[in-house]
Amino acid sequence: MSDHPPQTYLFVPGNRPERFAKALASGADRIILDLEDAVAPADKAAARAAMAEWMAGCAPGMRDKVLIRLNDAATPWHAQDLALARSVQAVCVMLPKCEAAAQVAVVMAQLTSNATVLPLIETARGMLALPEIAAAPGVARLAFGALDYMADLDIPADSLALDVAASQIAVASRAAGLASPLAGVTPALDAAKVTDDMRHARSLGFGAKMCIHPAQVAAVRAALAPSAEELAWAHRVLQAWQASGAGAFQLDGKMVDRPVVLKAQRIAAQAARTDSSLTP
Repeated sequence: MSDHPPQTYLFVPGNRPERFAKALASGADRIILDLEDAVAPADKAAARAAMAEWMAGCAPGMRDKVLIRLNDAATPWHAQDLALARSVQAVCVMLPKCEAAAQVAVVMAQLTSNATVLPLIETARGMLALPEIAAAPGVARLAFGALDYMADLDIPADSLALDVAASQIAVASRAAGLASPLAGVTPALDAAKVTDDMRHARSLGFGAKMCIHPAQVAAVRAALAPSAEELAWAHRVLQAWQASGAGAFQLDGKMVDRPVVLKAQRIAAQAARTDSSLTP
């Protein structure tokens, strides 16, 4: 698991090649060339051709930032999507509606040896298979397709079942040694709504988010950045810990031990990472 996993994943319709380079320049950590929801059935073949042409001319350093979202295994386009991913030597593919580790294995068998799969958990079957999917060889991290999950269970957007599912995905990710999972997209482009959604997802154990517009990237980063108060507290804890030389000590009338120090270290590291991502 990387110490600094990507935080922002920006979708780009696979049939809009004029947007591919712009997406890479958006500041998103990763871009996802989408062959699934963003592309109508009649346009999928043209999208695959456009993606193959663009990726053939994509610089190696940029290719590492590009994922391909396949159509799911139950669709008639899945095999052709896999063939495209293999031909362009995709470094990572997103697998929608993943419901079994066997589906991950089928995809991995078609990719290059160093490629990975990012399963989207979007159905009740996928939730029940979480541990085996998370532990499957080649899985990079998990993502929660909340909108499809709502449709599968026929639940409203404010259902507590979404939080239950999200926390289970976060727990399964941690148990399998994966980076924290990706939160689902926010349909609204309003930055405040994106920030609120990411902060809520962060409280459930998520550390990244899928975006549908470049303007959402900064909002996600803002939500994941520690507040000034959190950072000040972290620095005080770390300074006191270094000065104490003890396993446990008191600060502001409260006991500070290893778990508290670890939390302070993570906050400081996240702040440093945020500053780095904003440096031109």
